[in-house]
Amino acid sequence: MAKTVLGVIGGSGVYAFPGLRNDRWARVESPWGEPSDELHFGELDGVEMVFLPRHGRGHPHSPTSINYRANIDAMKRAGVTDIISVSAVGSLKEELPPGTFVIVDQFIDRSFAREKSFFGEGLVAHVSMAQPVCPRLGDHMEAACKENGIRHVRGGTYLVMEGPQFSSLAESELYRSWGCSVIGMTNMPEAKLAREAEIPYATVAMVTDYDCWHADHAHVEVTDVIRVLEENAGHARALVGAVARRIGPERQPSPLDTVLDTALITAPEKRDPALIAKLDAVAGRVLKGA
Repeated sequence: MAKTVLGVIGGSGVYAFPGLRNDRWARVESPWGEPSDELHFGELDGVEMVFLPRHGRGHPHSPTSINYRANIDAMKRAGVTDIISVSAVGSLKEELPPGTFVIVDQFIDRSFAREKSFFGEGLVAHVSMAQPVCPRLGDHMEAACKENGIRHVRGGTYLVMEGPQFSSLAESELYRSWGCSVIGMTNMPEAKLAREAEIPYATVAMVTDYDCWHADHAHVEVTDVIRVLEENAGHARALVGAVARRIGPERQPSPLDTVLDTALITAPEKRDPALIAKLDAVAGRVLKGA
């Protein structure tokens, strides 16, 4: 049976994951450019883990400048089998106050200035994003929240905006009218790229503020966001630890492990050899011998 290698991508305020055994930071080369930072390798409760600070240590990368393709490719090269995203978000619903963890199950992608696919001219592929997160990982996160007494909600739609500015009031009210639960800047195209790389992906969205629609929170302040993130850092670590224990070192297969079997549409004789070479980690399983 295959082993579990749990990948964790930490968002704003989550730049390290203390407590890993046999840990080391190491650079992973990617043909897609530079990842956000070195990867932090180690073990947590007997499970191999790879942590990546999405914005880099010290937060040098904005949501738009993050090289999402290099990040996911590097995690694939590192052997990651499953990814948990820990992300800071604003709430678009009264019943989701700061401090709530939302186990997201849907996304609306409003980003527009990012590379969103590993595939393109010379090798076209279309993966389904109807169900953009892995329900098995969602089950584990829900159980972990209950186990640790973390205030949480299972299910919700994450609106991904481009940023880096926060929303206008009109935008915030528009997204509320769509029924969105939370708003953030980073989980797209990350979730799409993880799907293309055949890595099951799930998000726990940590609410830090009410965006700007709430009468008592008309302006979002970074200092307030960081304060709430620091208050919830312990909960985030406890959640990941509980998920690792539940997954265990021996990995169960997932239907998401083989999504590329039915995704490639470009005829083999028309495929670009240079693009195939860059896809050696992401799609090597289906391209070997093609």
